[in-house]
Amino acid sequence: MLLFGLKTCDTCRKALKALPEARLVDVRGDGVPADTLERAHSEFGDKLVNTRSTTWRGLSEEERARPALELLRAHPALMKRPLIEKDGALFLGWDKGVQASLGVA
Repeated sequence: MLLFGLKTCDTCRKALKALPEARLVDVRGDGVPADTLERAHSEFGDKLVNTRSTTWRGLSEEERARPALELLRAHPALMKRPLIEKDGALFLGWDKGVQASLGVA
């Protein structure tokens, strides 16, 4: 199981603690593989972009208007976190629904 996120993100840390078998892939340092990013975008659409992040607030209106995949390639920390890949399935965020899907009480 892979958890794409940031090692400094509190939500990612909570997910890692609850999923000891998961391996963190730091998107800022390692990035997200292009095929995984494209699959996630086709599955989650623009929800993949975290518009409440500090990175988003620092972007100009011109940059914000760029397509989501372009933005995420240029600014990986813009991705909503965590993005979890387990057995070929993708999960976005760390809400109760994702936790239930992954068998976390």
